[in-house]
Amino acid sequence: MTSEHTDNHAPTLEAVAALAGVSRATVSRVVNGSPKVTPEVTETVNKAIADLNYVPNRAARTLASRRTQVVALVVPESTAKVFADPFFASIVQGVALHLADTDYTLNMVISSELNPDKTRRYLMGGNVDGALVVSHHSGDHSYAQLGSSLPIVFGGRPVSDAEQNSFFVDVDNVAGARGATEHLIERGHRNIAIITGPQDMPAGLDRLTGWRQAMDAHGLDTSLVEYGDFSPLSGMEAMRRLLNRGVPIDGLFATNDQMAAGAYSTILESGRSIPGDIAVVGYDDDYYGLTATPPLTTVHQPSVGLGQMMAQVLVKRIEGAPIDRVTLLPTQLVVRQST
Repeated sequence: MTSEHTDNHAPTLEAVAALAGVSRATVSRVVNGSPKVTPEVTETVNKAIADLNYVPNRAARTLASRRTQVVALVVPESTAKVFADPFFASIVQGVALHLADTDYTLNMVISSELNPDKTRRYLMGGNVDGALVVSHHSGDHSYAQLGSSLPIVFGGRPVSDAEQNSFFVDVDNVAGARGATEHLIERGHRNIAIITGPQDMPAGLDRLTGWRQAMDAHGLDTSLVEYGDFSPLSGMEAMRRLLNRGVPIDGLFATNDQMAAGAYSTILESGRSIPGDIAVVGYDDDYYGLTATPPLTTVHQPSVGLGQMMAQVLVKRIEGAPIDRVTLLPTQLVVRQST
């Protein structure tokens, strides 16, 4: 008997290297997620891996045996920031809620960017079946390089064009920011400033975009922009810079509740009132907004739901179920006394 397919051997690392036109060592680096390989070479090698249906040996051994039934939640932030920001507690709560009804357990890894290879080695060491990567303030999808060997889901969209094929769950930050700004405009405010986050982070980028869309739609000035790092102190300092410009401001959109809380301090210290002189809208709907005086109008993002959805997408990826690469969750404006 004859067959059209006579080669029953699994593709090798050498075969991938030959097809990609690179060395065996380069293929090994890509498979293990090394940051030392250029995005162009990584893309070429990953295409060869896909074309040959190559399964790395580590993954093959895992598939041949049992799964670990463990998933990692990787947070590439400092320990101090993780425990100071209520966003991360909500994400962990959401992930745990979803995994409670599965056989998977959760390991949390606070990953130092000073030694990212340590985290990569852990993820690729057969310790977990998949990983969730979340940073409130980062669109860095560098761990996506591990995606050919390990299912990974990110919280937040990527910033880099080279990482647009990542699986991620996010909220619609542009629409949320646009709605917050429209609310201020509908209340009669015209000189509306924004304190946004760093522009290498998707939340900072997208919330600034939403504010600009609303302002442009009404022909309003879009020059009242200052930047913070999402901390209360940065909101305080950014508001001081805005007031020091000496131009009229009757509304403020702070792109998270922590910066809004900091801006409150500066506004009140200057002798101005909220909302009488400056109406304020925040973003997140966390305890900073609930405990502010007056209570803060803010954009509610479903942080617990975000964690649940990330876990759901990851489990489906691990188990081979079909799943969309991009999942966007809606936001909702919560109106309180600050507007």
